[in-house]
Parts: sequence; C-alpha cells; structure tokens
Amino acid sequence: QVQLVESGGGLVQAGGSLRLSCAASGTIFSFKTMGWYRQAPGKQRELVASITSGGSTNYVDSVKGRFTISRDNANNTVYLQMNSLKPEDTAVYSCYADWLDPGGYFLEWGQGTQVTVSS
Repeated sequence: QVQLVESGGGLVQAGGSLRLSCAASGTIFSFKTMGWYRQAPGKQRELVASITSGGSTNYVDSVKGRFTISRDNANNTVYLQMNSLKPEDTAVYSCYADWLDPGGYFLEWGQGTQVTVSS
C-alpha cells in the first residue's frame, strides 16, 4: 500500500514563499512521475508541476519562473518551492505519484494541503 503525506502549506502574504513536501511510503521501488495539482474554490483542478524519475520537469505557465519542483528519489519525496506567491495561487495543493508494477499502472494521491496567499 502506498501513502503520500504532504506538509508545508499555510498562510503567507503576497510575495512570500512556501515549500511543500510530499513523502511517499510503501513497497514501490521507483515512482515514475511525482507532482502537484491544485484546486481553488469554484475552479477546475490543474496540474501545477511534475517531475519524472529522470528529473524532467513540467510546469503550468502561470507558475513558471516562480515555482520549482524537485525530487529525492532515494527517499521518494517530492518538493515544491513556491516563491513570489500571488493571491491567485490560493488553493488546495495535492501531490501525486504514479508507478508501474506487474499488476499494471497505478496512481496515488496525497490528502491535500491548503495554501492561502493574502493580498
């Protein structure tokens, strides 16, 4: 069984920074992709950033240059460093991880952590 545990959310003023962490536990040798989605009230969930096991990254345009995703493969942990935060970044941020094993393709989610940016 795989579990993802997030930490690092909170309340910050516009222009400030937060760092989210997501630690994956379980008997998975290697996760393919890890990343972060966010969902703001009344809006669709969107992929914020992702990173492959090889280190390739992908960002939604609205966070490019402000957010940085990184990954510690040895500890199955993914991080999201968020700088120059804006009120429109306010959302519940959820991490995910996917993997392959003989049973097929799997994806798991974290419980979500609230990020609130005040103006």
